[in-house]
Amino acid sequence: MRRLLAQQTLLPRLAAPSTIAAGRSQLQSRTVAFQPSTTPADQTTPAKPSDAYSILAAQRLNRPISPHLAIYRPQLTWYLSGLNRITGSVLSGSFYIFGAAYLASPLFGWHLESAAMAEWFGGLGGVTKGVVKFGFALPFAFHTWNGMRHLVWDSGRELSNRQVVVTGWTVLGLTAVTSGILAFAM
Repeated sequence: MRRLLAQQTLLPRLAAPSTIAAGRSQLQSRTVAFQPSTTPADQTTPAKPSDAYSILAAQRLNRPISPHLAIYRPQLTWYLSGLNRITGSVLSGSFYIFGAAYLASPLFGWHLESAAMAEWFGGLGGVTKGVVKFGFALPFAFHTWNGMRHLVWDSGRELSNRQVVVTGWTVLGLTAVTSGILAFAM
């Protein structure tokens, strides 16, 4: 019995029992890349390793394009997620650029000290002041309220689809009100 087991190849012992019982213990194998050709005989010729990349690139050109976002209906959460990233980048970028300009202003003779900026801003008209302040307040208010929304989500609350949409509209409403108050009432 030991001799019989020793004579068997490893393949049947690793194959599934149903495969062995059906007498199909030979595993199928195929070469991954073949030479591109129009004749069936040439299509089964294994490719050279140096041609593998060009064959793969040609195969990728024939694959269908994934529909990605084109098949989905746009949702409020998509827009708010993108807007949160944009406002965060705008806010942090503005602070870094202004900070660098403030530090470099003595070297270039720029007048970015508080008195000069207050004088410049005071010389603007009332509507222009409101528009400038609204431009700064809007990304700040949105990023702040949406950040609080994310903190609520991190605590495991307001995560159902309906609650996510309601909190999204709440963030937009609070952003509009807060931006208006910061821009025109202060």
